Amino acid sequence: MVYSTAENLIRHVSLRQLQIFEAVVRLGGYTRAAEALHLTQPTVSIQIKKLCEALELPLIEQVGRHIHPTAAGRDVYAAAQDILGRMVALGESAAELEGVVKGPLHIAVITTAKYFMPHLLGAFIAQHPQVEPRLTVTNRSKVLERLKSNEDDLLIMGQVPKELAVQAHPFIDNELVVVSSPNHPLASAHNITLKQLSQERFLVREPGSGTRQAVDRVFAEHNMAITPYMQLGSSEAIKQGVMAGLGLSVLSRHNLRLELAGGHIGVLDVKGFPLKRRWYAVHLKGKKLSLVAQTFLDFLMKQGKDILQHISEGQVGAAAVGLQNS
Repeated sequence: MVYSTAENLIRHVSLRQLQIFEAVVRLGGYTRAAEALHLTQPTVSIQIKKLCEALELPLIEQVGRHIHPTAAGRDVYAAAQDILGRMVALGESAAELEGVVKGPLHIAVITTAKYFMPHLLGAFIAQHPQVEPRLTVTNRSKVLERLKSNEDDLLIMGQVPKELAVQAHPFIDNELVVVSSPNHPLASAHNITLKQLSQERFLVREPGSGTRQAVDRVFAEHNMAITPYMQLGSSEAIKQGVMAGLGLSVLSRHNLRLELAGGHIGVLDVKGFPLKRRWYAVHLKGKKLSLVAQTFLDFLMKQGKDILQHISEGQVGAAAVGLQNS
């Protein structure tokens, strides 16, 4: 039997191969595609090779250390995006017709949001147990890369990027406070000035982080700057450094519930602080949210603040009991 070209494609090209090829081109490499799809790099390479063989066309070429789609590869990439997009829409339509909130939910958050987002996801899953959440925690620059490439349903961040066309939904307050160890000389001081702070040792995040940008902006507005004593890659490392007496820092109050309840960290009384910011759920402008994503966004907007307040009160109460029993 002689098959037409279209029939041959249907017989020999799988949706999984198209999904892998789309990820390789969109993310610019085999390694990142393998990570995003939770596959091994050899598996990705094998499936791309099989796709090229099925189409009898070279789809990817390597120039230096970078890979690029060939002319044929660009056509296949566009077709793959269209086919995969239609499959996603089909799945979402089926779920909406059933009226059941179920299926995958992809959320990416900057590292400082990892302290509260699992609580919100847990509360949401309790209401919608058929949802399959996937939470990615990374730094701001990688979150922005994921946003550009539309890898997730929603992204959680404290500072909305101005360089991208996005829709940002503020759902809870984000207070940035100056913290120290309990026995720091400034721990009992009042009305501390920025000038006083600028003379202290500061533990800071990397320059691209939202918290670092907010702090630098405040000092710059008063023609001052802080000289970082140590630059650390996570809020958790900074908290440990502050508790060890290495210096002061500025952190989100959401990240300090247990430390404040246990008396391991103190919030300083500084003029102009706390800095009032918001946490935002962000997606590209014009993106059509799935039923699951839209339901989760509505959940954040309507219930997020109250849920975190209850959790905070519960943790503080538990910590207080622990202190009384110690």
